[in-house]
Amino acid sequence: SDESLYSGDFEPIGIYADYVATCFESFMLFVAHHINEYLMLGSASELLGPEDCRLILPIASYDMEDEDSDASSVAYVDPADFATIEYGMFPIGSSVERQTAPVPHVVVGDAEVVRHKYDYNEAKLRLAKKTKALFFNQHSRRFAWGLTARSCTIRAYVFGMDDIWASPDMDIASAEGRLALILLLVDWSLCPVDRLGFDPSIRYTLSKRIDNPYLEIDIYEVDESMGLVEKRTYYSQRCVGAADYLTGRHTRYFAASTDPKLMGEPAVLIKDVWSTSGNSSASDTRESSALNILHTEFDRSSKLSDSFARLVSTGPVYIKQGDALVEDTTTTAFVELPSVSQARQHRRTVTKLEGSLISEADNESQVVIAIADAMAALHAAHAKYKILHGNISDRAILLQKTADGIKGVLANFDYASIGGDSVAETPESMLFQSILSLENPRTGRSPLEDAESLFYLACILGTFGINREQRAEFVADPDMSILDWSKGTAEYIADMKRLNLATEGIFVKRIQACMHDGPLRNLALDMYKALFRHPGTLGTMHITNAELEKIRDDDIAAALRALPEINNLRDSFPLRNGFASEITKNLLEIVARHRDVALEALNAA
Repeated sequence: SDESLYSGDFEPIGIYADYVATCFESFMLFVAHHINEYLMLGSASELLGPEDCRLILPIASYDMEDEDSDASSVAYVDPADFATIEYGMFPIGSSVERQTAPVPHVVVGDAEVVRHKYDYNEAKLRLAKKTKALFFNQHSRRFAWGLTARSCTIRAYVFGMDDIWASPDMDIASAEGRLALILLLVDWSLCPVDRLGFDPSIRYTLSKRIDNPYLEIDIYEVDESMGLVEKRTYYSQRCVGAADYLTGRHTRYFAASTDPKLMGEPAVLIKDVWSTSGNSSASDTRESSALNILHTEFDRSSKLSDSFARLVSTGPVYIKQGDALVEDTTTTAFVELPSVSQARQHRRTVTKLEGSLISEADNESQVVIAIADAMAALHAAHAKYKILHGNISDRAILLQKTADGIKGVLANFDYASIGGDSVAETPESMLFQSILSLENPRTGRSPLEDAESLFYLACILGTFGINREQRAEFVADPDMSILDWSKGTAEYIADMKRLNLATEGIFVKRIQACMHDGPLRNLALDMYKALFRHPGTLGTMHITNAELEKIRDDDIAAALRALPEINNLRDSFPLRNGFASEITKNLLEIVARHRDVALEALNAA
């Protein structure tokens, strides 16, 4: 009890969390020991085969931090008040003791042990950060478990795609609380692996014939006329885009082949995504519809035939529940939990691998060419078929090397708006999202929203680096304004973008000055002028004098007061859409000009 720990002269401020963690770990090992003993009995093995079960054991601490995780998203607390237990699954018959995890994918979740009752919120934030790292590192992760412990009180959490559920407190000082925790630990040991949050259709595999571990990824194709589900397995040693976010549409990208011997030369790009659907059985077919329209028509035009990713197959993911094969949705995954906030369907889309992602470019000139080609493709798709992309990011553009040089290929159309239909869901990353769609996702979109996202892409890659090597070397100044585009609510990010883009002077000082001195820096400035300083739009600000007084940044406040239109400043974005044709024409000329310069630089290199 707390009283015994804090009585007399004994006040273990620095060791309390570690003490409780040790007690909790001992309890986990105690339960695991009895599960192991029971399942090793002959009679029990006939009912529950050990190969279908596992032991849940604590893991010696090892580094599994997401290199892209944002430390500032977690409030700082004294480490002495916290202790972390990582726990994973191991075969029945393993030694019942703290284990060393051989590979990251065995981790089930984390327990955060806290000293004070008021530390629960910080513990949940720590769990959230670690769960984000689990999603990033474990490519077969669908959802995750977490635990918090304070003295005798244990609380369990399930981290879903859009929801986080917390259990009632389990007081293990009482028989009822101990039974609840034991039942949870036993269930983790005996339940099907998908109930632990893993995806049985993505499997880590070791082979004596292949040097490194690889993934086996099942793709399902549905023959609706015959009611058949056919499975094809692809093989991958390269995840080119991990699940970067804690909530929302967990999206992963794998370069893969149909033959494990050819993994070094992958032929397809597999996108694994949890997309929204109106109900548990509805299929989100926007991407396949958009690509089929574009390739059916643009194949007649040699100039644009290679501007869009080519679809191989798409369909829902299936998992076994009992003897049945069922679609993997949030409804089937969380059948025993309260209703989810929105239904999501687990889908995989296979496209031909036309090259590499833009975030794997060799130099900025290649990125400029890819952005210019993407701008031309976006314009053509909307001009002819009213298709808007809606999800421009560093994962939506591929770099293809052709006989004629470098070419950008547009991919990732699963947020596409076709024929003017609206898409209310927030895209994968608010970092690249336009201000208008951040503030009101249901607002009718225009081609300028996609063009604005390309502008943000130029700013981001030009600041943080165009590939993994450059990003690993980059050290961010915590005061950099561009960091405000990646944290907080959609409303906050929209406000920060409005402030940082309010005038050309503010943009140059706050954003462009932090970019590398190269082609992207020059492109970003010209795109800024076209998008935000058109004579009919009056910049990005929509603010009253009263609101202006609340701005604490003296530089921004002074710049805004100097604007001649400040006393009658209206929201520019509805105005901007009225000049969409003129602004788009200007943007196409700008990116074409920068493309020519970039191509000359590549040819001269």
